[in-house]
Amino acid sequence: MPQSLSKVLLHVVFSTKNRENTISTHLRSALHAYLAGICRARGAEAFRVGGTDDHIHIACTLPRTLTMAKLVEEIKKPSSIWMKQQEGGSRYFAWQSGYGIFSMGQSQLPTLLQYIDNQEEHHRTKSFKEELLELLEKYGVAYDEKYLWD
Repeated sequence: MPQSLSKVLLHVVFSTKNRENTISTHLRSALHAYLAGICRARGAEAFRVGGTDDHIHIACTLPRTLTMAKLVEEIKKPSSIWMKQQEGGSRYFAWQSGYGIFSMGQSQLPTLLQYIDNQEEHHRTKSFKEELLELLEKYGVAYDEKYLWD
């Protein structure tokens, strides 16, 4: 085959440093749009970006030219700088060093998009820590909890 083709769907999750509530309501939608733009500029199709005041969820594709780690790095670095430059943003804003990435099939995408859309409602009763532990269990990821939080 002369062409290299792929479609790898990802659910990317990461938090603010120490899960601090530094994504203010008035910056949230602009940040989500900015993150989607970064994904698209790197060749990733961004289906949805959402989250709350302390974390982000991204439903996107993995470009065939990037590793998962490089995609996350290229999302986090410029968005951290952008957040520091925004009026009402913290000049100390930072993302946590780690992240979660989970693969999914095309048939799971609508459920994920709805899940991301309902983050505000979801987090009225559940913390990010609880959510992440549930995601790790759901996707069958082995972990040691003492290394999850920074």
